[in-house]
Amino acid sequence: MSTVNNPRQPVLAITSGEPSGIGPELCARLVERQWPAHLVVVGDAELLEERLERAGHAMVVRPWQAGMAPEAGIFDVLHCPLVRPALSGAPDPENAAYVLKVLDSALEGCIQGVFGGMVTAPVHKGVICDAGIAFSGHTEYLAAKTGTPQVVMMLVGGGMRVALATTHLPLAEVAAALTQERLTRTLEILHHDLIASFGLARPRILVAGFNPHAGESGHLGREEVDIIIPVLERLRARGMKLVGPLPADTLFVPHTLRGSDAVLAMYHDQGLPVLKHASFGSGVNVTLGLPIIRTSVDHGTALDLAGSGQADPGSLFAAVELAIDMVRARQRQA
Repeated sequence: MSTVNNPRQPVLAITSGEPSGIGPELCARLVERQWPAHLVVVGDAELLEERLERAGHAMVVRPWQAGMAPEAGIFDVLHCPLVRPALSGAPDPENAAYVLKVLDSALEGCIQGVFGGMVTAPVHKGVICDAGIAFSGHTEYLAAKTGTPQVVMMLVGGGMRVALATTHLPLAEVAAALTQERLTRTLEILHHDLIASFGLARPRILVAGFNPHAGESGHLGREEVDIIIPVLERLRARGMKLVGPLPADTLFVPHTLRGSDAVLAMYHDQGLPVLKHASFGSGVNVTLGLPIIRTSVDHGTALDLAGSGQADPGSLFAAVELAIDMVRARQRQA
């Protein structure tokens, strides 16, 4: 894994994810680029060594410890041993504890300042739940582990940043979840992290309406009048540059997006189809509001591709690039 030596270069933890999915082989392909950072892959050393060999990369796998500097030809691994051998495409619930140990090890390093941030390869939520461990996803897990009461999911790609006021909810439950308190905190987190982690001095955020045509002054729904507009007015009075609520069907046209730094969509499928159409395969999932930097791929474990060598590393590469940029933005403000 080639790196550029610099005393202030970021040190990033890359979690290898579900061992029977495409995560380990995507991590092995990180050696195909030169990175202005020290990348440490977290996972089973033997599994990662096998994936490197399968991909034809002649690298020495080194059990990494804090303080070790990067070296040419060395693939640094923070070793977490598998519980059971991993078979491509056949996840084993017995390895669920291993998957969470990988996450915990990376998170602990971030909290201690050993790592500047973490980049996560995909895990298989169903397999972890099958092991009797309640798990709804990376975002919720990291929020609980860090005691963070609210986080914000944002996708980056295709020249856009799209954050979500609500995430994985049935559509019938979204309206009840969209409260003034939740929307206020979401915008505060988004605004803060655009400054702290993206280096934007005064971010301009476009806010989507909830209803068609942004409610037509209450004739097509009251959420804009009763919830969104009062929140935007209060936050504008505090100095935030907020535009909206805007009809979602015309928000994503180029002339509206021009000059904006981010979009806040009210629910998952209002904002993400447009972004994924523009960036699929190179999009990045960012968790805002955590005390650490965390980026992730925008896809799942792809069990049908595991072991084939055909998985596209584009999203992982983009997630690493963005994490490096975010660490540097925070360094500049330190």
